[in-house]
Amino acid sequence: MAEQLVEAVTAALRRVQDPVSGRDLVSAGMVQGLAARDGLVQFALAVPRERAREMEPLRQAAEQAAAAVPGVLSATVVLTAHREPQGPKPGGAGQAAPAHGHAHAHAPRPGPKAPAGQGPLLLPEVSKIVAVASGKGGVGKSTTAVNLAVALAAQGLRVGLLDADIYGPSLPQMLGAREKPRTEGQQIIPLSRWGLKAMSIGFLVDTETPMIWRGPMVMGALEQLMGQVAWGALDVMLVDMPPGTGDAQLTMSQRVPLAGAVIVSTPQDVALLDARRGIRMFEKVNVPVLGLIENMSFYCCPNCGHRAELFGHGGARAEAEKLGVEFLGELPLKLEIRELADAGTPIVAARPETPEARAYAAIAARLWAKLSGAAAAAGPRIVIE
Repeated sequence: MAEQLVEAVTAALRRVQDPVSGRDLVSAGMVQGLAARDGLVQFALAVPRERAREMEPLRQAAEQAAAAVPGVLSATVVLTAHREPQGPKPGGAGQAAPAHGHAHAHAPRPGPKAPAGQGPLLLPEVSKIVAVASGKGGVGKSTTAVNLAVALAAQGLRVGLLDADIYGPSLPQMLGAREKPRTEGQQIIPLSRWGLKAMSIGFLVDTETPMIWRGPMVMGALEQLMGQVAWGALDVMLVDMPPGTGDAQLTMSQRVPLAGAVIVSTPQDVALLDARRGIRMFEKVNVPVLGLIENMSFYCCPNCGHRAELFGHGGARAEAEKLGVEFLGELPLKLEIRELADAGTPIVAARPETPEARAYAAIAARLWAKLSGAAAAAGPRIVIE
């Protein structure tokens, strides 16, 4: 069925003419990565980078032609400046473009990034958007983002959680969500878990499918997760950023009105060095840093309760003071947090009475107080002893 749909879409694209060459899109070698699955079609149009913006009408025409093919539920096209060395083979088995099988992995906008301030900002119905970031991987950023989001929802807020890590999505595992989101027309309906709305590329592709994508594809996918998902009106959205300072961070700073960023780090010097880079990056793109969180601040033995500071302690607090940003709190390295995250039940939802869950809740309360301008209403910060 998928092969037949690819052939039908290819035939439809042969009737769409490239105004520059005068040839149809297929004959001109512009169609790349054409794939179909479950009625969802995706492909890229290879165009010169310097002409990407003026090729937007052609992209729209190609998308409309594909969407009109019987059996196509949704079609998405992205422009890319990358061309395969031997030309495209629509529907062929040896395509190098990403063939994850879902239209929702690409954005309906050009891949090359427009400078900040050009084009409409995404997520207009979300009141406050916060990037949860880290300078390096392995510091527990995603676990922190998930538990903060659940804690905010528990406060009665309308909360969204966006997984912006295209290469290594973790929300499906941490939220216990494996089903594919449904679609309504061209809109993707986010999944609802633990009182919040969530979306991740991991909901749209097979678990073991690697995202072997170039930068424009990654930015396009991220833009679609923001612009083509029916988020609705939200009080706050947390964006679980990929580690480092790259395309995703630039896309977020340019395409959505970020209210601020939260940096997650562990206490050791190498992690703090990367956290410092992350803070400086957000400052350069005029995104306020709302605070620094020290994760894995200490290890708590599940048997005897003994506390050991495996990675040192207090480094993030000292770094926050040095850089002039607020220290939002510390979180332990505890087995229960990891076990519940692996089971898809965040500790804030599964064990709200524990000191660890209360620590997440206190940080979430302080974060919302900063976002809402009600700093005086914030409760005391809980530090686990």
